[in-house]
Amino acid sequence: MAVDFDQLRAAAQRVAVSHGLDLVDLDFAGGGKFRTLRVFLEKNAEGRARLAEAAKAAQQALAAGVTRKRSADEAERILTDAKGAEVVEKNELEEIDSLPSAVLTGELSIEHLSGVTHEDCEQFSRDFGTLLDVEDLVPGTEYTLEVSSPGLDRKLTKPQDYERFKGSLVKLQTFTPVHGNRHWKGRIQQLADGKIELDLSDAKQKTRKQKEQPPTTSVSIELSNVEKANLVPEF
Repeated sequence: MAVDFDQLRAAAQRVAVSHGLDLVDLDFAGGGKFRTLRVFLEKNAEGRARLAEAAKAAQQALAAGVTRKRSADEAERILTDAKGAEVVEKNELEEIDSLPSAVLTGELSIEHLSGVTHEDCEQFSRDFGTLLDVEDLVPGTEYTLEVSSPGLDRKLTKPQDYERFKGSLVKLQTFTPVHGNRHWKGRIQQLADGKIELDLSDAKQKTRKQKEQPPTTSVSIELSNVEKANLVPEF
């Protein structure tokens, strides 16, 4: 019996929502005893907004003299002063401590982070694994369930992804050639009328022998023609 991916995705999203998470992607690979179901998750919009606030507070804290080597009490006092006597919660300090340096220096946008913790993955894995067994969503008994964040080179699978990561560098492959090329790397300018506009000015293209002269600074690609697309990490 084949795996019903639509049913799997719906079930994964249902469990994810119950934990304040969103399903980013899901794939099932391998065969026999070596089958692996991989699920990629991130915090929902509300969770990412909290991360953004934590990043803002962290930047204020760094400007005020808080370092990760200071004691929690001292860090809380300095950060509270920096925020104008607002209440600083312990979990906010923990979130600040967990943020990558690239976020604190402004090199990495908070939107590129999934915000998913080990605890999130463990809880989701437990509940989703139970659901898979109860509803028998994966034919056969032997497979491995892996749950993680999508990573900085995350896939872009929905139109909303291109809107969310506007201005980010992306690498994509098309089903049919555009200007004689199927492989493109550029910065997302916009998604309009079902077409992705890429700025190519600061990205070298991997091209094969082309039948048409490619555009020099930008290219327009039909979203329906995108076979796969991934963000390119920048630091």
